Amino acid sequence: MVFVDVQGTLISDEDKSPIEGSVAFMRFLREEGIPYMVVTNNTKYASATFIEMLNARGYGIDKAHYLDPLMMLDTLIAHKNVAVYGNSDFLENMQALGYDLDFEKPTAVIVGLKPDYTNEDFAQMIEFLLKGAKLIGMHATTLYAKNSKRYPGTAAILEMLKTATSVPYTIVGKPSVPFYAQAKKMLEDVTHKTITYEDILMISDDVKGDLVGAKELGMRTLFVLSGKYRHADEILPKLPIHEHPDDIKAHLGEVLQHMQGVTR
Repeated sequence: MVFVDVQGTLISDEDKSPIEGSVAFMRFLREEGIPYMVVTNNTKYASATFIEMLNARGYGIDKAHYLDPLMMLDTLIAHKNVAVYGNSDFLENMQALGYDLDFEKPTAVIVGLKPDYTNEDFAQMIEFLLKGAKLIGMHATTLYAKNSKRYPGTAAILEMLKTATSVPYTIVGKPSVPFYAQAKKMLEDVTHKTITYEDILMISDDVKGDLVGAKELGMRTLFVLSGKYRHADEILPKLPIHEHPDDIKAHLGEVLQHMQGVTR
């Protein structure tokens, strides 16, 4: 059974094109009857729109096999008046989901990705947090690639805000336990089987933001060098051994070759 990431794993961070072997990999899972979930931290696109975008590239993903943080928000946020920070598409998605953007007296500060955060943004967040707003991260992505550069992810921003205010934060998407638990439940629903985390292989290009949390739950982990990192030594020497992935491949094409060899 497989959990597979999207950005940097299925599609390119730069132009959203399919990464080598990724379409064939997803077809292999379907044809071989290998249960899978596409688990993504997408917040830029509405969930249904993103599934359509992926399927236009040939991935053949059914909505029952897809989970993103936008689908989990209602489980965490009771009140709809929130201060939302991130790119304009994310803000529009939040409004479409019924959230009121409140930059006066929000009940929560919600943090997404944005390459041009300013100190004024952070100052405003800090004021809200010190006045009692909750701190919520849409996910805990460590860094992300855009325009051939790498920017701080939500995890880095959340840690900064926590240091500044002593307000703890809650994560909606990966690698939160509720997110992975929901993905596992969805997989159980489609397979009609009881599944343990030890049954699952998690594949991603984000070691800290995806794989470490998955490994702590008992999943096997596979690190692909097709997204955030081009070389394992950019990140692995900086991590304790127990956080290292169980396997490393260049891209899903290599993963497919290995899995085809195993199933023959």
